[in-house]
Amino acid sequence: GCVLVVSVIEQLAQWHNSTVKAAVERLCNYIPGKYQVMCHMLCCIARKMNADVVCHSLKLCKQDPGQPLCHLYPPPKVHQLWELMHPSSFIFVPLQKSFMGFSSICAFPLLANLCEKIKYVLRNKLPFEDFDGDKFSTFPTLRGYHWRGRDCNDKNTTVYPGRRPDNWDAKSDSNCNGIWGVDPKDGIPYEEKFCKGSGSRGVVLLGDSAGAHFHIPPEWMTVTQMSAKSFANLPMAFSNELDWPQFSEMTGFLNSTIGGWTDSLYLRLRKRNRCNHRDLQNISQNGGSSGNLLDLIKSLARNQLLDNPAIVIYATIGNDVCNGNRDTLAHMTTPKEMLSNVVQALRYLDSRLPNGSHVILTGLVDGRFLWDNLHDRYHPLGQLNGDVTYSQIYSFLDCLQVSPCSGWLTPNETLRNLTSERALQLSNVLKEIARSEKFTNFDIFYMDFPLRQTAEEWHKMGGEPWQLIEPVDGFHPSQIAAALGTSITWQKALHEWPQALGKENPFNEQIEAVFKDQGGH
Repeated sequence: GCVLVVSVIEQLAQWHNSTVKAAVERLCNYIPGKYQVMCHMLCCIARKMNADVVCHSLKLCKQDPGQPLCHLYPPPKVHQLWELMHPSSFIFVPLQKSFMGFSSICAFPLLANLCEKIKYVLRNKLPFEDFDGDKFSTFPTLRGYHWRGRDCNDKNTTVYPGRRPDNWDAKSDSNCNGIWGVDPKDGIPYEEKFCKGSGSRGVVLLGDSAGAHFHIPPEWMTVTQMSAKSFANLPMAFSNELDWPQFSEMTGFLNSTIGGWTDSLYLRLRKRNRCNHRDLQNISQNGGSSGNLLDLIKSLARNQLLDNPAIVIYATIGNDVCNGNRDTLAHMTTPKEMLSNVVQALRYLDSRLPNGSHVILTGLVDGRFLWDNLHDRYHPLGQLNGDVTYSQIYSFLDCLQVSPCSGWLTPNETLRNLTSERALQLSNVLKEIARSEKFTNFDIFYMDFPLRQTAEEWHKMGGEPWQLIEPVDGFHPSQIAAALGTSITWQKALHEWPQALGKENPFNEQIEAVFKDQGGH
């Protein structure tokens, strides 16, 4: 983190032909007010210098005994090192004291309860603001309605998205789909008239950072485009764990502000049947795998007796083979472990999902696509000076043992092939589960992760393969990839398992017309 920030500061100074101190002040002015405290915890660097050296000098980076020295840039020459050792190179603030103070902020008695609540939310992936405890919120971030359908009454635990209507919602909107009241022409409740027998269903994603739609805006690191506007979304991004589920492939519902466009399984189901409005849950986490999903799945909000069926997408597309360990192969999920983890998850779903639900198991991605299309391209940090490629970023992260995937983000072709081989083995486990396992409340389908089809479709549109990968982390699917993936998944579902999607609601236009007249519920 230090190396990235110092790199940006130095490039800002270069681009604006200013001192480094002025560049620090410029960056701090770009960052929204309450987040500027992070800037004031940094020291001001008085001269341009190597980011690796700066961060080691500040003791924010270190070399453990017996471990290699991790650096992003080449080591400085002797004369540069002499300059760096000069006392005027740094204007120090008490860094260690500042960071120690920040880390112990939760010791302050008035903040202790708040800190515990935040820890609970982070641990259990439940909404921070949920006054009635129904796992739905009126607040967007902190696991709020960007992740789950927006609650329409946060003071009533029986009112939430996805439930079957209470008395056909004649008097109030119990399922938050905006359809309620009685048609004055015939006295029939609108929910009964428009939604009865329509096969209403929700979308639930059980996934990882790809499903949560992890994204670090490239304009945070590209000094030629940087301005105060670049960081306007920083508070929202931080409070969503650097995820953007509101634009994601399965549960996205807002127009994308991070490039590309939004298309999602939820939006298509909503278009197919307007009664499905707001019935979505994105139960994903960064680092999600078949193992830790067994805890995450407990945050699912579905009542077998009161709620509509759901389509559940189980998609841990990489983390069962991806880790940052030096002996990465030894830490990958085995086929036996995968079988056990997934069957346990399905049994839990069978005890929670209403009858008539559907589960789609998604195979793992072939991550060789990443190295093949990015390794010799310049990372956003390297575009100004042509000095940092994705290969260098991957090696730096791997050295620090924080690589998102040591098996794929490596120049070692043999290791990349072995990682893909294990991914295929785990996908075959999922395929066999879908073929052989039977459950009471849902049927199961399998689909391969549609990377090849996505790349082919994007090529037909005139795009380049590298545009399908997130530019800053060089690992996750981009917004374009997410939108194209939705289209491919939808077409496969229509042809192979249309029963999972439900039928077209013939009353969609009437629903829109009636409720637009009533103020657009």
